[in-house]
Amino acid sequence: MICLLSSAKSHLLAFRPQNNVFPFLPHSCLKFNHQMARSALDEMSDSGAFQRTASTFRNLISRDPNSQFPAESGRYHLYISYACPWASRCLAFLKVKGLDKAISFTSVKPIWERTKDSDEHMGWVFAATPTEEPGADLDPLNGAKTIRALYELASTNYTGKYTVPVLWDKKLKTIVNNESAEIIRMFNTEFNDIAENPSLDLYPPSLRAQIDETNEWIYSGINNGVYKCGFARKQEPYEEAAKQLYDALDKCEEILAKQRYICGNTLTEADIRLFVTLIRFDEVYAVHFKCNKKLLREYPNLFNYTKDIYQVPGMSSTVNMAHIKRHYYGSHPSINPFGIIPVGPDIDYSSPHDRDRFSS
Repeated sequence: MICLLSSAKSHLLAFRPQNNVFPFLPHSCLKFNHQMARSALDEMSDSGAFQRTASTFRNLISRDPNSQFPAESGRYHLYISYACPWASRCLAFLKVKGLDKAISFTSVKPIWERTKDSDEHMGWVFAATPTEEPGADLDPLNGAKTIRALYELASTNYTGKYTVPVLWDKKLKTIVNNESAEIIRMFNTEFNDIAENPSLDLYPPSLRAQIDETNEWIYSGINNGVYKCGFARKQEPYEEAAKQLYDALDKCEEILAKQRYICGNTLTEADIRLFVTLIRFDEVYAVHFKCNKKLLREYPNLFNYTKDIYQVPGMSSTVNMAHIKRHYYGSHPSINPFGIIPVGPDIDYSSPHDRDRFSS
C-alpha cells in the first residue's frame, strides 16, 4: 500500500500509481466519480463504499549485482510523509534494519497544497525552505516542488495518483517502487550486506504463512478499514466497515492476551503494519474517521502492545504526531471543512507497558 495524494476536486487521500514498465491496472471494475481516481475519495462505488486501487510502480531491488536495480549503498532515496501510515511503515523498516546510512529519506509537508497552477489537484508538497516546516524537507535530489513532479519526471505520460512512499533510484533518476508492502520486503532482505541490523528478519521463513494470513485480515479490517469508515458516503457501508474494524480489533485484543506480538513472541512485519494504524487511532481515526465505538486505550492488550512497538529502537523516530494530526484534520475539507485540529489526547506511548511478561 501507499499513501495518499488528493484529487483535483475532492481534496482527499489517494493511494497508488504506475511506472513506465507495468501497464495501468484496469479501472473498469470500479465506478469512480471522476474519470481517473487521483484520491481515495474518488475511489467510490455507487453504494457509497470506499474501494482502494493498487500501486503500479512495481520494480524490485535485488541483492544480485547484475539486476536492473541492485542493492547499493547510497543509490536509493525514500520519499515519505510522516502522516501516511503506508509511508511510515517503510521508514520504520529503514530505521529498525539500520539502513539509515545506506538509504536516505525526505519527508514532505503534512498539509496538502496545490501541486500545479494549471489544475485544482491538492497533494503532497516539499518544504520551500529548510526552516518552513519542522520535519519537512526540500527535495535534495531533483529540486522538485511536489511528489507529483517526481511522478511526472519518472513518466512523462503519467496519469495516475501521486502517492507516497516513493522509492527513488538516484542513478537512473526514476521511481523504482511505490508499493509499501514490497518496499518493506526489500528493506528486510535485499540490503542485508550493508544493513546495521542484518540479523533482524521481520519476515522469517517459519512464520511467512502466518504473517501473510495475518496481514490479510488486518489490512482489510483495520489498516484499510479505518479508511472505509472515514470515506464512506452512505450509512450502510460505514456501519459495515465499522463492524469489520471492531471485529478485527477484538480479534487482536484476544490474540495479544496470550502472546507478546501478533504472530507469536517474535517481532515481525505484521506488527509494524498493524502499529502504524494503531498509533493514529485515538489521535485521528476515532474522531476524524468516526471510529469511536471504542478507543484504543480501552483495549488493555492492544494499548500496551502499541506502546511496546513504539519503544522498539528506531520506531519512535518514525512517529511525528504533529504531522499526522495536521495532515488528516487539515487536508480533508469535505470531512473537516474548517480544518480544526483537536487539542488531545496527547498520549504518552513511551510510558511503561506490560508486554515483557511474555517470553521473547
